[in-house]
Amino acid sequence: MTTTIIRLLIVDDDPLVRAGLTFMLGGADDIEIVGEASDGSEVDALVRERTPDVVLMDIRMPVMDGLTATEQLRARAGAPEVLVLTTFHADEQVLRAMRAGAAGFVLKDTPPAEIVAAVRQVAAGEPVLSPAVTRQLMHHVAGAPTGVRKDTATGRLARLAEREREVALAVGRGSSNAEIAAELFMSVPTVKAHVSRILAKLDLNNRVQIALLVHDADLVADGD
Repeated sequence: MTTTIIRLLIVDDDPLVRAGLTFMLGGADDIEIVGEASDGSEVDALVRERTPDVVLMDIRMPVMDGLTATEQLRARAGAPEVLVLTTFHADEQVLRAMRAGAAGFVLKDTPPAEIVAAVRQVAAGEPVLSPAVTRQLMHHVAGAPTGVRKDTATGRLARLAEREREVALAVGRGSSNAEIAAELFMSVPTVKAHVSRILAKLDLNNRVQIALLVHDADLVADGD
C-alpha cells in the first residue's frame, strides 16, 4: 500500500526550534519537510514554490507575525492547512488565527509524537482543537461579542436551515459529532453531512470557525 506523503513547511524565527522540529518531524515516514522560513514574510513565496500540504506556523516573529501570514495564506484559493505553533493555551493571537482559518494549534512543549499526530490530522482535513480548548479560547479570551460582530454573525447563521442551525449551535457548545447525533436523534454520518453543508453555506474552513461564529452571535450560555 502506497503511503501518502505530507509535505510540510516549518515557519519559526528561532533556528534551534526549526532544527528540532525538522529533526523530529522529518523522521516520520509519511512527512517530508519541503522548506523552512524564519519569518512570516517568507511564507507566500515558499508556499508557491514548494506547495506544502501543511504549514507549521509560529505566531510571534519579528517582521511579519504568524497571524498576518496565516490570514494572507488562507485567503488564497487552494491554500495549505495551517497548524499554529505557540507557547500559550489561550491567547488572543491564537484565537485570531483560528478566525483566519488555521486548523488548530499545538504548544511548543507538546510531546513529539503528538505534534506528528497533529500534522497528520490537519493534513487529513480534521481540526486540531478539542471542544474543551475551543470553549476555553472563546470564554476566556474572546470576551463579550461587540454589537457589529454579533449582528454580522447572527445574519450569517440566519442562512442556515433549521436542522443545520441546531447542529451549528451544538458545535458552538463544544459537542462532538457523536454527542450531537445523540442529542438531535440522527446518525453520525448525517451530522458530518450537516457540518459540511454549514461550512459550504457560510464559507468557513472548519468546525472551529463554526463554534466561533456561534459565540460571536452570543448563542452560547455562560453555563454551557
